Amino acid sequence: MSDPAAHETRKAVAAAAIGNVLEWYDFGVYVFFAVDIGHNFFPNAGRSVALLASFAVFGVGFLARPVGGIVLGRLGDTRGRKLALTLTIAMMAVGTIVIGILPTYASIGIAAPVLLVLARLLQGFSAGGEWGGSTAFMVEWAPASRRGWYGSWQQSSIAASLVLSSAVGGIIYSALPHSAVTSWGWRLPFLGGIVIAVVGFYLRRQVEETPVYRAYQERSTAAPAHPERDFLLGLKAFGFTIHWTVAFYIFLSYMPTFMRLHGHLSAAAALWSNTIGLIVLMVLIPPLGALSDRIGRKTLLLISCAAFIVLPIPFFRVILGNPGFITVAFLQMIFGASIAFFSGPGPAAIAELFPTSSRSTWMTPAYALAVAIFGGFAPFIATWLIGLTGSPMAPTYYVIAAAVVSFLVILSFRETAHAPLA
Repeated sequence: MSDPAAHETRKAVAAAAIGNVLEWYDFGVYVFFAVDIGHNFFPNAGRSVALLASFAVFGVGFLARPVGGIVLGRLGDTRGRKLALTLTIAMMAVGTIVIGILPTYASIGIAAPVLLVLARLLQGFSAGGEWGGSTAFMVEWAPASRRGWYGSWQQSSIAASLVLSSAVGGIIYSALPHSAVTSWGWRLPFLGGIVIAVVGFYLRRQVEETPVYRAYQERSTAAPAHPERDFLLGLKAFGFTIHWTVAFYIFLSYMPTFMRLHGHLSAAAALWSNTIGLIVLMVLIPPLGALSDRIGRKTLLLISCAAFIVLPIPFFRVILGNPGFITVAFLQMIFGASIAFFSGPGPAAIAELFPTSSRSTWMTPAYALAVAIFGGFAPFIATWLIGLTGSPMAPTYYVIAAAVVSFLVILSFRETAHAPLA
């Protein structure tokens, strides 16, 4: 006979993961159509300036993430994880649909990029609450000995969302002539937000509140507040996230654009090579999360940081030598695997830093702020660094610096894999 408790855990985590896929598909698909969005919303700028402006709008969405993290994170601690997650997916769907139906600059002038920014801000506010809320939800549903495994599905579902959005981009660029994509084809993936609204909202409404949070609510006395302790833990979570977000957004979000501009791949080939790397990431995250339950989180996290200190410079030199699709796809697979060493144990490791009473309140904005500063603007920073230095190698130094910072932060962590949640 199956264990009813295990069945409920799998059901809750699966529903949250599917909702997570849909949520992050909505947020991430923008970057794969940044060139075409720049053409439609910033037509009076040159190609490079339009791309910078388009990436800046992508980054603006991340500015709202810390605010969403604070508001929705606090809501998750005071009113429950389920309510916060239901609100996030509804807001994300609205923002995505708005982008899909927006008139362009040619139709309404300056109002077009203004409305585009507002839609990205709504998406960012939603995403700010989603990451921490879904991480807390999955880790709190997990048995004590399997938090790495269950928590890893939070990141695997995000990778699946990017596989989906990258593959959708590859299909659209493969099926339509470039002029059609630039004219109207770029809208298609955003209009998929209608499906997201229906499916995602339904799934979030069906899940139950986490056992850990229910137990916290039932305690007769509230846990004493420790703002100084929580603030210091938030700083650790912030430093922990820097490498994670920079590696993710440079190598699995910005790279299709880099390959088109500097690796001499077609738009379709660049997106398909990126999709291959994302599939490797998605597949490896759960087993590495499970491995962290056995050997601990720190070793795997440090391996990922070390890989991104050593690999970026030689790999970028290979890419700039125009090696072709097969070689680029292989490098993307290695990047994906290296990120998986962090993304597998990462959700459990960051959630285990915090007590239940303040987990969502502090983890969510700390993570969101690091992503907003270092990840959301990573494509913009990479493009700006290349323009400033004149060298396509410039983004590698940004990646290496981020990995060094997180490596040092993680060295200060105590191992939490086999300790109970506070």
